[in-house]
Amino acid sequence: MSDVFVNYRTGDEESAATMIARELARRFGDERIFFASNSIDPGRRFPVELVRAVEECEALLAVIGPRWAEVQGADGRPALEAEQDWTRREIQTALDRGVLVIPVLVGKATRIDRAVLPDDLLELADCQYRRFDHRNAESDLTAIGDTLARLLPELGAVDRDAHVVRARAETESLEKSARETGHTRMQTRDVEQRVRGGIGNLNGDLLGTFVNEPQGPVNTGRGHQYNAPHFEGDNTGVQFTAGDNSGTVHQRFERERRHSDDGQ
Repeated sequence: MSDVFVNYRTGDEESAATMIARELARRFGDERIFFASNSIDPGRRFPVELVRAVEECEALLAVIGPRWAEVQGADGRPALEAEQDWTRREIQTALDRGVLVIPVLVGKATRIDRAVLPDDLLELADCQYRRFDHRNAESDLTAIGDTLARLLPELGAVDRDAHVVRARAETESLEKSARETGHTRMQTRDVEQRVRGGIGNLNGDLLGTFVNEPQGPVNTGRGHQYNAPHFEGDNTGVQFTAGDNSGTVHQRFERERRHSDDGQ
């Protein structure tokens, strides 16, 4: 019994399917990966073997390249339209069984267009997919293997790269922690710099909003203003305070009050 069935279309991305099957066999064992050209022994009836393998698998990878829906059959029509097309039948059987079906979009292949699918494969367009690009083959193969090891415990238990996966997860966790710690430190330094270069220590009723500008904070709300033009006083006079970061000037304008003997 094979855990993973690698489905592909002849004339569309056999090379990608071969690379995927070979890597999965290395990682999980030949007997757990079904790939028609490798898994069917000489003399065996391939229709029987294909049906048996897809009916027993735990997951099917549908390798789909740019020409997947365009490859023609013997009648000159797209092979996908034929009910006896093996690529179509394998996927349909897996969908009907309710097993895990993962489309693997290769190269320039985009998300599966429902318009090109026969009715019995429409569900394929709703399946979350993985990508494979020959330019990023190593990392994409690793991602596909990691996904299968995580979703199928039977594969995870025999994963030859399990120690590598654990080490990678630990490294990613440490890097994430370092990034979060660094972000927190940056926030703390930013606050400290704002305090030192901004409002500093203020006394009084701080009811306004302070805006840190090159000329110093300005109170834009209720309350006293600091390091900005400020008028205060009572009925005896008015004091004007102005300045910037280089100093402050105080001027007091006294209102003369006339006093007379008669109180006028």
